[in-house]
Amino acid sequence: MGRLFGTDGVRGIANKELTCELALNIGRAAASVLAGGTRRRPLFVVGSDTRMSSDMLACAVTAGLCSVGADVINLGVVPTPAVAYLVGKYKADAGIMISASHNPAKFNGIKLFSGDGYKLPDMIEEQIERIVLDEEGDVGTLPIAGAIGKIYVGYNPVKDYTDHVRTSVPNSLDGLKIAVDCANGSASVTAEKLFTSLGAECVFMHCSPDGENINEKCGSTHMESLALYVKENGCDAGIAFDGDADRCLCVDENGNLIDGDMIMAICALDLASRGKLNKNTVVGTIMTNFGFSKFCEENGLRFEATKVGDRFVLEEMLLEEYDFGGEQSGHIIFRDFATTGDGQLTAVQLLSHMKRSGKKLSELASVMKRYPQVMVNLEISAEGKLHFYTNRVIKEAMEEAKRTLGKEGRIVVRPSGTEPLIRIMAEGDDHEKITAVVNSLANTIKSELVN
Repeated sequence: MGRLFGTDGVRGIANKELTCELALNIGRAAASVLAGGTRRRPLFVVGSDTRMSSDMLACAVTAGLCSVGADVINLGVVPTPAVAYLVGKYKADAGIMISASHNPAKFNGIKLFSGDGYKLPDMIEEQIERIVLDEEGDVGTLPIAGAIGKIYVGYNPVKDYTDHVRTSVPNSLDGLKIAVDCANGSASVTAEKLFTSLGAECVFMHCSPDGENINEKCGSTHMESLALYVKENGCDAGIAFDGDADRCLCVDENGNLIDGDMIMAICALDLASRGKLNKNTVVGTIMTNFGFSKFCEENGLRFEATKVGDRFVLEEMLLEEYDFGGEQSGHIIFRDFATTGDGQLTAVQLLSHMKRSGKKLSELASVMKRYPQVMVNLEISAEGKLHFYTNRVIKEAMEEAKRTLGKEGRIVVRPSGTEPLIRIMAEGDDHEKITAVVNSLANTIKSELVN
């Protein structure tokens, strides 16, 4: 990847690393690259999450788009998967989402979608990047007067998106009592309309965004308050989204975590039983729990693993024509209905299966045994990330960790594509052993790379 785009768009601290000037230039370059071949005026849709900086950056991107003659439909606050869906519904050439997903409020990001609703391939992102960084060409002569782009409002993106998700399931959720944690993010504008229209009895938590409280001790990265509420109030399930609602994690009626791997196991069995799991295959990542592989073996399903990142999961799905996959973090892709991970779509698919089966969520989740997993995240500089790949001492320590775990476990070490972190994960039956291995390796990496 290049110097701007990571595994999920452009990220940084808003107004410091991700400035208005950069956002404007990305808008100009994106319009030049993504809509350069259209004979009509190119059309973009632009949405955002609830961060204080999102309006600022959305306006800057929009100004950049309009300055080169592209028209813009302003979607306002919507989930990321709504942008991916509405690109097609509104017959736009591309879509842009302003969000840093699950990250704290000071961060923000710019995600780009092609006209078919998919995240951009590396080659296109790099082409946009070269223009932004003045390495290759420019956007040409800027238009004047009537050739400048226009901004359109008056569409109903929330209704159009929630109607789409609602119609993806064949039954209502009548009789289910659920708690919904909106992470003070994008789901705050869509979840109530969606889940109440399906007939569920709902309590909505953390749905009062103030620009600074997105993901703050709530949502899919902080499940504690949701688990406690579900357990104390007799709910059938709890659903949690992240800031832009492209992830979904759950808790069962006892407050126990149901992560993305377990959600995939539950839904994979349901899809397979209805003949809707193409090639009987589920796509995950190298971070997918070892227990999921065992689950697939026991149930006659195939499991394919990719690099970490929902874009890589989707690339494999498209390449081999698979229709279901996702990540432990809760990015789940139902390709029959969506072109990207969609937290609310995942939630209604899971709850619909609960209603049809008549089973409790804890019973459905019992189909998969989750192996103990230990993860440590080390803050690291950009320079440290580069040295990670070539450091001999770290390589030897990683090999020693693999030898220690043997066939009874596994270890994965990787730099994050979206945050200044190196992630160390080990899993196996012996929790004490894998914890010792992770801590030892973390200490080695710290001593070599952290000043």
